[in-house]
Amino acid sequence: MKLIDCIEAQAARLVKAGVAFGHGTTNAFDEAAWLVLWKLGLPLDSLGDHEEDLLDAAQLAGIEALVDERIRTRKPAAYLTREAWLQGVPFYVDERAIVPRSFIAELIAEATIDPWLSDSTTRALDLCTGNGSLAILAAMAWPDLQVDAIDLSEDALAVARINVDRHGLAGRIRLLQGDALAPAQGPYDLILCNPPYVNSQSMAALPAEYRAEPELALAGGSDGMDFVRKLFATAPAQMNARAVLVLEIGNEREFFEAAFPRLEVAWMECSAGEDQVLLVTREALLAGLN
Repeated sequence: MKLIDCIEAQAARLVKAGVAFGHGTTNAFDEAAWLVLWKLGLPLDSLGDHEEDLLDAAQLAGIEALVDERIRTRKPAAYLTREAWLQGVPFYVDERAIVPRSFIAELIAEATIDPWLSDSTTRALDLCTGNGSLAILAAMAWPDLQVDAIDLSEDALAVARINVDRHGLAGRIRLLQGDALAPAQGPYDLILCNPPYVNSQSMAALPAEYRAEPELALAGGSDGMDFVRKLFATAPAQMNARAVLVLEIGNEREFFEAAFPRLEVAWMECSAGEDQVLLVTREALLAGLN
């Protein structure tokens, strides 16, 4: 069987099984291609060079077994391959941390945040760092930046340590354990945060693939804003006068605006639209929450 035919066959199996996507892919073909290429030890961007390759019985059996595991366990593919990609950068991941997929990564890569920064932007914080991906992408994008990365989960920080060391950034990224901003050592010029923001009704309806991730990284309370309220109350004390905070809230804009009706924010455009990520200044936080 040709490699491309194998991918199409496995994609059909994923569709028939009703698996959910959203952890690096959005459809069955891309998910099947990821699993097949990874199992064959081929680069994930090399399909065009290998789609006519013929696979032997042993290769087909290995692929079948991997897709069987994906269907049976409902674990995201990233947990099976132990790798996820964000803006073309590879990251180690396992069940101790959420699979990285933040739209903030797009804003970093596309320099969307840059107009809000200056030559004096030297200290940043990645709050709820998970596997450390945003801290690492920020350090790569802004070479003069020193980054603190905070997470409540010691398990997640162990995964982050693997990635920080893998990308040779231990000298510029400091990992701190604690709840919200409690361990912060500001003031910072930039705060990035992809917090738990899923409201309780949505949490109850999540597919099994999302329930395979640490609930701590997803659940945001009845309206999804529990962590955000805590963050906004304490963030100004950890921000320089011209600092900005970039926050991802997923599909919770309605709840966000209900919770913070007087807060002036800038909505940042990304591939998912203009209501997933916002930017707020320290000045706006002080004015809009008092």
